[in-house]
Amino acid sequence: MSLTRRRTVAALAALPPALATTTPAAAHGAARRPRTVHIAGDSTAARKYADAAPETGWGMALPFFLSRTLTVANHAMNGRSSKSFIDEGLLAALLEGVRAGDLLLIQFGHNDEKTEDPARGTDPYTTYQDCLGRYIAAARARRARPVLITPVERRRFAGDGTATPTHGDYPAAMRALAARERVPLLDLQALSLARWQELGPDGTEAYFNRLEPGEFPNYPDGQQDNTHFRPTGAIEVARMTARALLDTRVLAARDIRRADEPVPETWISWPQA
Repeated sequence: MSLTRRRTVAALAALPPALATTTPAAAHGAARRPRTVHIAGDSTAARKYADAAPETGWGMALPFFLSRTLTVANHAMNGRSSKSFIDEGLLAALLEGVRAGDLLLIQFGHNDEKTEDPARGTDPYTTYQDCLGRYIAAARARRARPVLITPVERRRFAGDGTATPTHGDYPAAMRALAARERVPLLDLQALSLARWQELGPDGTEAYFNRLEPGEFPNYPDGQQDNTHFRPTGAIEVARMTARALLDTRVLAARDIRRADEPVPETWISWPQA
């Protein structure tokens, strides 16, 4: 399948299914449409296909931690920034499925940092904030709740074993915007950095898509990826996200499950492209 066609299929597949016909009970308020949690983001959250396994986006694991009354629509796409996601029409496609009461989780930063690329690069305190503001305004216009998420940290350690931040001013710019716009903020950058520090250089190996030659058919020569996750890492970041949604009172305790329970890696599956 061509890359263009795959992007189109992924965008369409991310849209929530059509709502069922309203029953008399629903018409009288006895039943409510399940809310949808929409994800706008980059490759760290995106759905991965069989030809990329075991690479896993944290959005693939988020449903394991949310109540069955919440549906996850993962619109995150590889290589996108807050700017290119808008410019390519991906935000417009996402918004077609947004309804009152839904959540819009917004995580960008990794590709905004590529300022040498005019299609993706943004400046933290100007164009980055401007783009994020468009997501916030669009969600509010549809009576949905926007939630900003600082970019999850890469795996980088100093010589003394200290986990090192990699996102420059982008997390701080998002925090400032969240405070100004009174938008809930999930500080995934800080949470993940602290977790990587606990695990250390060796302990984080299994969380990222780092593979030995011959270990997995899709990567015969191995892979040394310190940005994208294997199932263990995606599950951990999804758990952080769910806990943060609870801690910030975006969701209630009834909306979260398995926050402190193990989730098997075997629950992750990769669809065919």
